[in-house]
Amino acid sequence: MKLTKDTSISRRSALLGATASGLFLGTGTAIAQTTEPLASPSVRRNISSFSTSNWREHFDNLEHGAILCDIDSRAVQYWSEDESVYKLYPSSVPLSEELTKRGNTRVIRKVEGPSWRPTPSMKIRNPEWPDYFPPGPDNPLGTHALYLSWQYYRVHGTGDTRKIGRQSSNGCIGLYNEHIKELFALTEVGTQVKLF
Repeated sequence: MKLTKDTSISRRSALLGATASGLFLGTGTAIAQTTEPLASPSVRRNISSFSTSNWREHFDNLEHGAILCDIDSRAVQYWSEDESVYKLYPSSVPLSEELTKRGNTRVIRKVEGPSWRPTPSMKIRNPEWPDYFPPGPDNPLGTHALYLSWQYYRVHGTGDTRKIGRQSSNGCIGLYNEHIKELFALTEVGTQVKLF
């Protein structure tokens, strides 16, 4: 068969086509790729590279549920007390280790439509910031906030979606507003929280 200039097939396109179809070209023969299925990894990962954890590695029980904030992989996980609900959310994390607090805490207050005041250290670093942000679309805490037993620390929403998946906070854990709304509904005052 004679190919015209418009329908010519290059060696590269033939190899790409064979590879895409699962065939490998050997010495003049095409053979199907056969491999054994890969074993499931012990840690499941998503395409964003954050990993899931077993709650038992971090909590003694699930009384009142549990929230695990993984600073390194920038993810928040939630388990309900009866283990019927599990959620995994991408998050923002503190800008630096100096601003990061790690350890066990708990939810002490839940606020829908939170207001926000910069901490004294934030005002020193950013003196141009206003002293008070009322609830609303420009509020740095987003639509919902879970106040932790550590002063100034929250798991909260953000309207600035560019922050999620990044080191971008002054110490808090940030979620997309739609995710914090869901987590807010699932948690109760007393929910265990760990940042690690």
